[in-house]
Amino acid sequence: MENKAINNISYQDFEKIEMRVGTILEANDFPDARKPAYQLIIDFGIEIGNKKSSAQITKRYAKEDLIGKQIIAVVNFPKKQIGKFMSECLVLGSVNKDDIVLLSTDLKVENGLLIG
Repeated sequence: MENKAINNISYQDFEKIEMRVGTILEANDFPDARKPAYQLIIDFGIEIGNKKSSAQITKRYAKEDLIGKQIIAVVNFPKKQIGKFMSECLVLGSVNKDDIVLLSTDLKVENGLLIG
C-alpha cells in the first residue's frame, strides 16, 4: 500500500478551523444536486444557531436515521452556492470514494461545542 504525501500545516492554521458539534434537525432530498445528496439543517446551539449544509451521504444514511444525530462540521468556511441551495457549513466524514461515514460523537454533548 502506497502512502500519500501529507501536506503539513501549522498549529496556528489548525486553530483557524472551527469544528463544532451539531444535531441534525432536518434531512431533505436534494434533487438538483449533481451527485445524490441531502439538504441538512443542523443546530449548533445558541451562539451559532442553525446552519444548512448539503451532504453526499445518501449511500449509507436514510433521511429519517439522520434526524437527531450529532455530527461534526466546520462552521467558519465561506458559504457555498450549490444550485439554488446555499450551504453554510461543511459536514465532516471519512471518505472512501462515494461511501462517506459521518464524524460524530459517541456520547451526546451540548450543541456548538468546539472540537480541538
